[in-house]
Amino acid sequence: MRRFFAIAIGMAILFATPGFATADVPGRSALNQQAIDYVMARALAQRGVPFSYGGGDANGPTRGNPVANALEAQQLANGLPSQPLTSSVGIDPAQKPIGFDASGLIVYAFAGVGLKMPRSSGEQYKVGQKILPQQALPGDLIFYGPDGTQSVAMFLGNGQMLQATDPVVVVTPVRTNDMAPYLSRIIA
Repeated sequence: MRRFFAIAIGMAILFATPGFATADVPGRSALNQQAIDYVMARALAQRGVPFSYGGGDANGPTRGNPVANALEAQQLANGLPSQPLTSSVGIDPAQKPIGFDASGLIVYAFAGVGLKMPRSSGEQYKVGQKILPQQALPGDLIFYGPDGTQSVAMFLGNGQMLQATDPVVVVTPVRTNDMAPYLSRIIA
């Protein structure tokens, strides 16, 4: 029942938001474009929020969780980070900042339109429609590392992406180093 209300509220916001520009994107319905615009606006509103490994859920930024912090320490020891690492490895999780990691930001962004995304970038890579980089549309997800296991970012268009990286959530130019061969389109 709560999910129904969340979707209904999200859709009402989509239609009632004044001045929210939408672009005609070939192959995307107007309703789907409005949903993507809302997802992108929700994600972009988090610029400047601190990076916190394991942080973020459908409700917003959170303190990184102890399981993710232990995984972070193990990956650092093995020289294989799965996400940008914070300098706080080994610090009590209660002292970690409240914020987002890359996949947590994506979970939050898509929750705004009632879509439940997996929590890890590797699992997020497995959902959605696989597309080639040259087919990217705003709102598509860019993945890094084998099978998207290192990180995820949101393509914004014009060669820009939004990513949760240490120290904060930022808009940066799209980077192609270590990019997975496919992007993922969650809303077609």
